[in-house]
Amino acid sequence: MSSSPHRFASALAALTCFSLTSVFAQSPSSLEDEAVVWLQELIRIDTINPPGNEQRAVEFYAKIFEAEGIAYETAESAPGRGNIWARLEGGDEPALILLQHTDVVPAEKQFWTIDPLSGDIRDGMILGRGARDMKGLGILELATFLSLHRSGAPLNRDVIFLATADEEAGGFYGVGWLIENHPEIFEGVGFLLNEGGGGSSENNEIVFGVEVTQKVPVWLRLNAVDIPGHGSSPRPQSSVTRIVSALNTMLENPFPPRIIGPVANYFSALSADMDDEWGPAFANIDEAIKDPAFVAKLHEERPGFNSLIRDTCSMTRLSGSTKINVIPPEAWAELDCRILPDKPAEVFIEELKTLIADSGVEVETIMAFTPAISETNTRLFRSIENVTGELHPGSRVLSSVSTGFTDSHFTRDLGIVSYGFNPLITETGEPTGVHGNDEQVPESRFRRAVGDYYAVVRNVVID
Repeated sequence: MSSSPHRFASALAALTCFSLTSVFAQSPSSLEDEAVVWLQELIRIDTINPPGNEQRAVEFYAKIFEAEGIAYETAESAPGRGNIWARLEGGDEPALILLQHTDVVPAEKQFWTIDPLSGDIRDGMILGRGARDMKGLGILELATFLSLHRSGAPLNRDVIFLATADEEAGGFYGVGWLIENHPEIFEGVGFLLNEGGGGSSENNEIVFGVEVTQKVPVWLRLNAVDIPGHGSSPRPQSSVTRIVSALNTMLENPFPPRIIGPVANYFSALSADMDDEWGPAFANIDEAIKDPAFVAKLHEERPGFNSLIRDTCSMTRLSGSTKINVIPPEAWAELDCRILPDKPAEVFIEELKTLIADSGVEVETIMAFTPAISETNTRLFRSIENVTGELHPGSRVLSSVSTGFTDSHFTRDLGIVSYGFNPLITETGEPTGVHGNDEQVPESRFRRAVGDYYAVVRNVVID
């Protein structure tokens, strides 16, 4: 829990005939080479959460900033849980934060074809845990931050590089802690770029999704207490059967579908590239969800989209007796619920309690965030539209809703317009390995994204 300062010393509304070569402080190829090496090095740094050890990533970034002569600050929210930030000073426009988390989820080595922390390049792929989520995007932010610094061009606003701990476990040792203990980082900030969006390509049609809101995580624990006994003499009801009853009630009564504004807009925009099987329904999703057959088909064939039309709960953890022949006095289950951001978590929890009341279980809240939506009528959103449209002719930009959560929920609560955006383009059906096995990113597309990300940010911070 320490903080230590270190001593070192007209926006382009439309980009016609835009040349990246003319705006880089050094040649694009040299920056891309640096970025690939940085990503490989960062992947090889073990920041698997738990336990995190993000201070290792802090040391990695600190060495780079020292070599570049960039002042930075660090803070540990707990031993080894490091955070680092640096600021390029500019004009009086609201500041822009480039936010990343440096922790990654665990990897089961026996299911990978390589060492999860290898960072090696194989068959044109940069491989390793974090290549996509989100060390790859973190390096895009670093490359942009350093390019702005190296160029010496006057900025119309401060640009803040912020790499934090613990996002994969809720962000309470990272952004959440920094807001409480270092609020000065966020003072005067108007915009933030983070993970949560990305480019996708299907049949040569490129769409860039910009995450403007996300389903709200509500993590719950169901607790049941009843009379214990011997397994040879089953009781009419036990702690375990109470949990099973509650879970079965949830399975038999899925939360009803409903459409919120950002989801309707997203589905409508997606419909333009869809065939007759899906296009008409997506174009009028409010009416489509009234058809049980369509809802069932969406759930079966496109579960990601199904998650955008309703609240959901995944049953992820269960525990009962420690012995097979003992009926336990206590049993519990944990639920990863994600709710649409149009109502408070407290309302959803009360609805769930009512649904499973007959089982006699208690509902305990582990974590619940607040809903928020970022507006799109901003210079930053227009920059994403203009730059991607210029660099990828014929592409489209859509505001999207994420089924997962990111640290952006913290900053949206502060009133900061926060977007999830990554210019990296993923082909439909392409394996990514995010939170799975053999996480990977194509080197050629990562290199392309280095310039694309810089162009978006430059268009906002340099007049």
